[in-house]
Amino acid sequence: MFATRNAIKVAARSFSTATPLRSKVAVLGAAGGIGQSLSLLLKANSRVTELGLYDIVNTPGVAADVGHVNTLSNVAGYTAKDQDGLKKTLEGAELVVIPAGVPRKPGMTRDDLFNTNAGIVRDLAQACADVCPQAKLLIISNPVNSTVPIATEVFKNAGVYDPKKIFGVTSLDLVRASRFIGDKLGKIVDVPVVGGHAGITIIPLFSQVEGLELTKEERDALTHRVQFGGDEVVKAKDGLGSATLSMAFAGARFADSLLRANAGEEVLEWSFVRNDLFKDEGLEYFSTYVKLDKDGVKEVLPLPESISEYEKELVKAAIPELLKTQKKGVSFVNGN
Repeated sequence: MFATRNAIKVAARSFSTATPLRSKVAVLGAAGGIGQSLSLLLKANSRVTELGLYDIVNTPGVAADVGHVNTLSNVAGYTAKDQDGLKKTLEGAELVVIPAGVPRKPGMTRDDLFNTNAGIVRDLAQACADVCPQAKLLIISNPVNSTVPIATEVFKNAGVYDPKKIFGVTSLDLVRASRFIGDKLGKIVDVPVVGGHAGITIIPLFSQVEGLELTKEERDALTHRVQFGGDEVVKAKDGLGSATLSMAFAGARFADSLLRANAGEEVLEWSFVRNDLFKDEGLEYFSTYVKLDKDGVKEVLPLPESISEYEKELVKAAIPELLKTQKKGVSFVNGN
């Protein structure tokens, strides 16, 4: 069974507590629905010492607003009109979080966003490769199953690729699974979610939750709700947006895990990263349990042997879809 995400904690001994570790975080797409809430949560994080915000418009206003939050971090906001605005946002960044792009509307899948968001992620990834190639990239922009391969190919083509430093943020699936199971258990517990970040590629491993007993009907309903929880929010917002607040919360949580790892802790998380778990099937990306350290991914952990037959079938069904979206991202960058 998976350990909980906070099970491994190693006290930091490599730096003095008298001098805070410098941690600049950049948010690209900071004026959007996810970006504004995410910027607020990052400003409230005491591990963040500098916050760089970038978007096409309105970012100085967001920076001025969150800059009044009483934590000791500096905030600067730039727009596309500012000379070298993107470069200034990225210079010195330890983490770069990318929620930029258009949101889903009713009836749209995450893959429907590809035509717009693929180009946005490609161009922002290129800027990161040019300005801060050692930064850790946290990609929220959908479809994550394709945008992570896009960013990877950009970094590979630039000659600065490090597989330990590019992450697809799938934390919202974990947050949802934990919350939905919380209703049944009466408490919040960690629920592993593996695979990808769209529809049937989202695979909650309820078999790994200690003390959880589900009927077949409950299991099927909860699995579907986790897989298509985003549709629930899109429908409820009636065309006015997608999951922005909960995504900002999940993104800020994952960023905090990396900041903790950067400070010397060894942290356990789930993320859509490049790995060899299904290399025999030709699949290069899969969301799974990873150990984090100051360099990024320290170790990719395999799926537990104790997952149920039902979950094994979900994995099997997800692989063709993951292969298709992986190829779509790679082809977008390399034109093949």
